[in-house]
Amino acid sequence: MIARDHGVTLANVGQAKGTVQVPDVWIPDSTTWQLRLRNEASGFQPSKVTSVAQSPLVVAMPQPIAQAKKLEGKKVPLASLLGQQLGSADAPKFGIVNPGKDASGLIALMSIGQAVGAGADAVKKQVQALTYLAKNKSDLRDELLEQFPKATDPATLAESLGAAPLSEEDVISYNAQRPPVELSAVYLSGANVPLDYPYTVLPQVVDGDKIDAAQALLTQLGSGSFKDSLASAGLRAPDGTYGSGFEAPIGAPQASPAITAAAGGGDASGGSAAAGIDAASVSKVVGTWNATTQAGRVLAVFDVSGSMGDPVPTAGNKSKAVVTQAAAGTGLSLFSDEWAVGVWAFSTNMNGKKPWKQLIPVTPLSTGREAVAATIPQLNPNPDGNTGLYDTVLDAYNAAKAGWKAGKANSVILFTDGQNDNSDGLKQDVLIAKLKAAQDPNKFVRLVLIGIGNEVDKGELQTISKTVKGSGVFIAEDPTKITDIFLQAIGSRTGVE
Repeated sequence: MIARDHGVTLANVGQAKGTVQVPDVWIPDSTTWQLRLRNEASGFQPSKVTSVAQSPLVVAMPQPIAQAKKLEGKKVPLASLLGQQLGSADAPKFGIVNPGKDASGLIALMSIGQAVGAGADAVKKQVQALTYLAKNKSDLRDELLEQFPKATDPATLAESLGAAPLSEEDVISYNAQRPPVELSAVYLSGANVPLDYPYTVLPQVVDGDKIDAAQALLTQLGSGSFKDSLASAGLRAPDGTYGSGFEAPIGAPQASPAITAAAGGGDASGGSAAAGIDAASVSKVVGTWNATTQAGRVLAVFDVSGSMGDPVPTAGNKSKAVVTQAAAGTGLSLFSDEWAVGVWAFSTNMNGKKPWKQLIPVTPLSTGREAVAATIPQLNPNPDGNTGLYDTVLDAYNAAKAGWKAGKANSVILFTDGQNDNSDGLKQDVLIAKLKAAQDPNKFVRLVLIGIGNEVDKGELQTISKTVKGSGVFIAEDPTKITDIFLQAIGSRTGVE
């Protein structure tokens, strides 16, 4: 609803239908929602953001399983707990709520990503973890909760969901319904972002009386009596403490664990989320999930003009081409077998007068992963080549539309380090006109333009991108950050339309 009001679509999140009134004050369960909106909509700048409650992330487990594993009363790292599951053939099923739709799932993936670190080995571990979690994912939290066992016999415990990252409040609320098998909350060690319930005065609120009323409501929500009301609902105050009547869930360490301070900063610009996370890191997590778990069809187009041979100081003076090839290999390893990938290289005069050359058509990774990977070492710069950007963009878009498949995220992802330089090619006004004419509302193709280095003409790329619905421009000023920028792009407005 709020996203629609700002003319954007969040990845994995549907649009509100009908005439739904946008509120003046919004309290989502996590600041990550605000960050995702601010990353998509430049006009979304709330006038005030202040946390009014908190609920830490825990791993919910049926009590018999938590007791058998001797996890009750302990705090453990999420990545370590998940790693134990991955290495055991008879481990209980470990589920998650779709991170693109639910903050508890998103925060859990952020925790896993921070734990595994960076590098090729870390990417492999992250892909393993996400693939494993996706086997028992649910789109909604209530759907996931329904998968927990309804009896304690071994067969039921083995067939039902055995663990899932959820909020402390979720466990308290679930047990309050007196289910046949209650849940234990396994608390997490290390730095973990809690659900922080940011009180958000939306940008459209400019009327003085409304602003005063919003401030009065916020004052009430920060009172001692409201802290007790939060406690009765299984929630903590923003600082992680709790009011009278708070009943810690089964499995909580004695005296209930100390919890990280809440995310909301309360400043005029909205501040940043807990533990220093920002919009880019949130989009990167969503992108990693999309690449690893969703079905997609992408044509990857790489600049091989002469300037791609220039050195990158932050990469030990390796060329931009070598750095890009490494990023392409990492990106390919993230894509699941549900994806199909094609590869083009472009410069000028790559195939007669054509500025691009197909290295492999769009190919299912389930059968052609090695063949696709074999194209990456071929992305070497053409020493005398210029940048035939405009013709390549149009031809790639039309090729993706011609191969469009329903039920998949269809996209073109183009990497370039320069600006159009092709005397024999299209002019910008002709490109824009042809792109407008080429779009088919029944065959949505997203165009993602990723600039490499600081010589890219960002304005040129934005002019092209604005022509194609749902597209975007992302700049990796430091070429060693291409993988991060790529994942942010995948995690922004990727989806089937």
